[in-house]
Amino acid sequence: MIDFNSIKTKFSGELYSDETHRLIYSTDASEYKEKPLAVAFPKHSNDVKALIEFAHNNKVSLIPRGAGTSLAGQVTGSGIVVDVSKYMNKILEFDIENKRIKVQPGVILSELNTFLKPYNLFFGPETSTANRCTIGGMAGNNACGLHSLVYGSTRDHTHSIKALLSDNSEIEFKELNLTEFQRKLSTDSLEGKIYRQIYSVLSDNEFQKEISEHYPDKEITRRNTGYALDLLVENSVFGTNEKGFNFCKLLCGSEGTLAFFTEITLNLIELPPKYNTLFIVQFEKFNQIFDANLIALKYSPTAIELTDKTILELTKFNKELKEKRFFLKGNPEAVLIIEFASPQKNDIEKTCERLENELKTKHLGYHYQTVWDDDINKVWELRRAGLGILSNMKGDARPVSLIEDTAVRVDKLEAYINDIQNLLNKHNLKCVYHAHIGTGELHIRPVINLKDSEELKVFKTVAYETAHIVKKHKGSLSGEHGDGRLRGEFLSLMYGEKIYKAFKEIKHTWDSQSVFNAGKIIDTPQIDKFLRYNTGQREKQIETVFDFSDSGGFIRTTEKCKGSGDCIKPLSAGGMMCPSYKATSDEKNSTRARANLLREIISNENKPFKNKDLYEILDLCLSCKACKTECPSNVDITKLKAEFLQHYYDNNGVPLRVRAVAYIKKINHILSKFPKLSNAFLGNSFILSILNKLTGFSAKRKIPLLSEQTLIKSAGKLHLATHKKKVYLFADEFTNYNDTDIGIKTILLLDKLGYQVVIPKIFESGRTYLSKGLVRTAKKIAKKNLSILKHIITKETPIIGIEPSTILTFRDEYLDFFSKDEESYKTAEEISKYSLMIDEFLEKEMKVGHIKAEQFTDKKQHIKLHGHCHQKAIASTNATKFILSFPKNYSVEEIPSGCCGMAGSFGYEKQHYNLSMKIGEMILFPAVRNAAKDTLIAAPGTSCRCQIKDGTGKDAQHPIEILFDAL
Repeated sequence: MIDFNSIKTKFSGELYSDETHRLIYSTDASEYKEKPLAVAFPKHSNDVKALIEFAHNNKVSLIPRGAGTSLAGQVTGSGIVVDVSKYMNKILEFDIENKRIKVQPGVILSELNTFLKPYNLFFGPETSTANRCTIGGMAGNNACGLHSLVYGSTRDHTHSIKALLSDNSEIEFKELNLTEFQRKLSTDSLEGKIYRQIYSVLSDNEFQKEISEHYPDKEITRRNTGYALDLLVENSVFGTNEKGFNFCKLLCGSEGTLAFFTEITLNLIELPPKYNTLFIVQFEKFNQIFDANLIALKYSPTAIELTDKTILELTKFNKELKEKRFFLKGNPEAVLIIEFASPQKNDIEKTCERLENELKTKHLGYHYQTVWDDDINKVWELRRAGLGILSNMKGDARPVSLIEDTAVRVDKLEAYINDIQNLLNKHNLKCVYHAHIGTGELHIRPVINLKDSEELKVFKTVAYETAHIVKKHKGSLSGEHGDGRLRGEFLSLMYGEKIYKAFKEIKHTWDSQSVFNAGKIIDTPQIDKFLRYNTGQREKQIETVFDFSDSGGFIRTTEKCKGSGDCIKPLSAGGMMCPSYKATSDEKNSTRARANLLREIISNENKPFKNKDLYEILDLCLSCKACKTECPSNVDITKLKAEFLQHYYDNNGVPLRVRAVAYIKKINHILSKFPKLSNAFLGNSFILSILNKLTGFSAKRKIPLLSEQTLIKSAGKLHLATHKKKVYLFADEFTNYNDTDIGIKTILLLDKLGYQVVIPKIFESGRTYLSKGLVRTAKKIAKKNLSILKHIITKETPIIGIEPSTILTFRDEYLDFFSKDEESYKTAEEISKYSLMIDEFLEKEMKVGHIKAEQFTDKKQHIKLHGHCHQKAIASTNATKFILSFPKNYSVEEIPSGCCGMAGSFGYEKQHYNLSMKIGEMILFPAVRNAAKDTLIAAPGTSCRCQIKDGTGKDAQHPIEILFDAL
């Protein structure tokens, strides 16, 4: 048992050895899982020194980690995971004259390039995970990205690296001329020993011949297998050219096995030319892509990427990606995305025209399209989603990281793929192809069930046979993802025993006690050990309230998370996912952490629904539903959390606060009989303090007061005209009791615009029960509502809602309650088609001309809109923006905020208040405060309006109130 007390006096960062952190950090984006001893978050290099000393004393290994998106198991292991992303993420120096920048390893690539953009500079290599990957991780794996055709890899742009060696000495590695190198040889230190050892190995002419014979073809720019000795020998020290010697060539791609990086100095380049376009070619036959790729390369593109039919089909089931399929025509077997850039737009147009003519002449492809401007990002986002979207494939057999990083010369690619396809055919395996075809690297993912012991044997066999095929074509086993523990087993086969022995000698010289990332590249566990799933173990069956059959059950739904890390994007990257992570930068508050913890605890514990740690991790999920849309794997934590809570309460009882929120409609129904008395009661500070203590609500919040009359009662007293067009208005649990004035304005607006409004006899959606995990009760309400609505809701007579979270329940959870073969599902599916937010209904009617702009004022008005998070996830804010800009001189600007932070009752609860306000302060509150005095603030969500009032003191209006006033 290791005692961590000895390090605490020397360590100023955070160090956790609890089970929760160890489980969360036991995986990356690979197929591997191993529970670490602890997780550390160093604040500076002295903290790293303390960790190195501790590792030496206790014979443990340090595992450096950035975004945790490694695909070969690089950041999994039994040692201490050292996460540099939280604190060691500063830009240290910027030398604009020499186009260099010095950063700490935790700096995120996209944020670095955002900083550099005003200076017309950027860091060239660009990975698909650019908005969360760190520079340290890129250096460790020698990341390339989709523009490696012109920008190469991270090592090509690394000027110097400051690192801590295993003896805790801090050394800066940079380019040395022959004299400087020789001076290093005489140094009596670990640094000197390192230089002497490499000189001894590489000055041997016979060993240089070994390198020439066994290393990948030099024309392959993506070669990232083993230690880069082939690059270290190309300099003046060994007489091969005039370049200086630079150990950064070795350190980049060393996967944290040799030293711990504390500062990295990068060479920068000027931003790409002003104009760029994507020339997209679609193919009916997959094998046409190879000739098309070679032809395209003649025209000097900046990138060529491949996406195959399997991935394109899976994008149909992701709401956000579905909207990015605009360029597809028919169902192509494959698509080539070819990028061109030039200072002159006319030059690009001519190049695309010539390329299209040549492809047509050679009968390659059936549809050719150029994409410009904002549409370019949409296409690239569809391509980048490749890894995450593959998790949407149903069943236990999934595309696995195995052959996914091999690279060969582009002119050998077709022959190589034919050999791989023959191998897969021999084992009756299907596969997925995508990625960097322009540089000879295709991410090939065979579909294998790693839970099955027989298929696990196939997994290892295919890996072994692939290594032989790659060697036959003088390719690289890894192009950019590295060896980790996935390919390390095959390095002696690829390079021969002499070179592999040299690898081991290098590791031993630099790190004799394996302090740094043991078991990666060399001396790795076998490829089939420490996998994410327990092979052969019988799947635990969980009887659920929600239907999870589409994903194969509750546990398989949690397994959809593959660790791609889209949920740990920083605030600057935009999007909604994940508000609690964005506000705290704590991995444990990410969608990925919640999914991983759910999977581990539900799968492996005897009484998982009594686990308090899991309850607390899920407690900070705001149920905003962003993950349902933005996660490429569609890991819907809101749904998983609600299901877990139902079982947790079944085992532990339902707290008073949960009941108070869930049953708020029933409570309000009683209180509404005496609204003035009830409001006086709720507004009394003494009574309120007692209620807050009983329920755990924050004293800094005001409980929403009741309207003087319910919407249903008030509507009955209105004198309305008779109209032919009829709509059903849902008097939801919030509008009916608290926001009656908005409900009345909605009815009067619709009446003025020519619609008869009928309130159906359904009085709550079940949203409050769902938000607190009382799913069983919500399902009963859903069944009751569906039985009433199925007789009245049609295309001609839709049901429309004022509060987004309630009406969208009909389009979301009501479908999730039932399996597709149940009658209730068919009813829910039919009703969902005609369940519209009031914004959506009005937009539709405005667009067909039933509502005219002349019916509204021509006065000038600017509006800032904050959309409801459920609206953004399930529907969109487009309808709201449309109706608010419908009056002739009204303009709308959407605040780029995610969840407001209130999230129903979340922000009212004492333990969540600070986080709630912190989320509001990220974007929403400043945007509202900085709005001009005469700008109106619009927010469709009732809790959003409360949050804006509490956070800024300003009143936000429902869009309907604004439209009503504009009549």
